[in-house]
Amino acid sequence: MSNWPASKARRVLAALERAGWQVKRQRGSHRLLIHPNHPDYEFAFHDQDEIGPKMLARIAKKTGLKLVDL
Repeated sequence: MSNWPASKARRVLAALERAGWQVKRQRGSHRLLIHPNHPDYEFAFHDQDEIGPKMLARIAKKTGLKLVDL
């Protein structure tokens, strides 16, 4: 079981941007995010989508996002 709560994609994207991620390019709902200390990450969610705990844990593993960042 994950400790992550479900959250809206717009809130997760805002947390990633506060953590230093930037949108390099966007095509539809697919955003390519870049960060100087991590490999590029494709964030492919609509703003109103609900992201579940399991997917949030996967995003955190790839991006370094922490629970306190949300």
